[in-house]
Amino acid sequence: MNIGDQINVLRTEGERIAVAGGELALNALVPTCPGWIVKDLLTHIGTVHRWAAAIVGGALPYDPRKQDFQRIVGPTPHDDLLVDWVREGLLRLAAVLESAPDDLQCWQVFPAQSSRRFWVRRQAHETTIHRVDAEQARGDEISPVGRDFAADGIDELLLGFHGRPSSRVRALRPSVLHIHATDLPPGRGDWYVHPTDTGPLVTFSEVESPHCVIEGPVELLYLALWNRLPFDDLAVHGDPALLHLWRNYSAVRWVDPVDV
Repeated sequence: MNIGDQINVLRTEGERIAVAGGELALNALVPTCPGWIVKDLLTHIGTVHRWAAAIVGGALPYDPRKQDFQRIVGPTPHDDLLVDWVREGLLRLAAVLESAPDDLQCWQVFPAQSSRRFWVRRQAHETTIHRVDAEQARGDEISPVGRDFAADGIDELLLGFHGRPSSRVRALRPSVLHIHATDLPPGRGDWYVHPTDTGPLVTFSEVESPHCVIEGPVELLYLALWNRLPFDDLAVHGDPALLHLWRNYSAVRWVDPVDV
């Protein structure tokens, strides 16, 4: 997907969060984020958008969470103003990403083709995943996720987040988890995850007799791998230990100072 398309996704998904936040009680539970209520979700997305806008807008070479985070993000507003605060942060982030130069160099969570491309992609997926959280809290049907965008999100998760030394998806014995999107063309919808004792390696060449296969539409794979849907609507074959490994250790955590 190009940068313009992803910024449009960011805007659309962020507005959906704001709409849901305005309709829900702030103390309503968010079932996909255990321990969170809607106020936590809105505070998180508003905070993340301001954090990302500060990094991109200031071309910061460091993660401001380690130094001047509170100054950059500012105080959380009164409950009555929280939804407007979320919208303000969303609009500011989208504008900063649109105006950022293609050769931007700033801190980013993992390597990418460019810093601008990294942050556009990261915030589009961050916002989409939390939009799903908001819809789940409201008890809605989940709004669709485009196939190309979902495939890109699987790439980001597997190659980006779990390409880092901090990934907890590890195993002592060699094994292969094959993720197969049934609605993508051959060569685009297959990921082979090889957990090792230092983290997972992801390849794209066919592996004969993988230990476990998870397959289904790419949208459901995207949401399940990001721990927003159960794997019940997907076909799972082979060793269930690899599925359990993913469920238990794949979560990306904001509380980790190197994670988003």
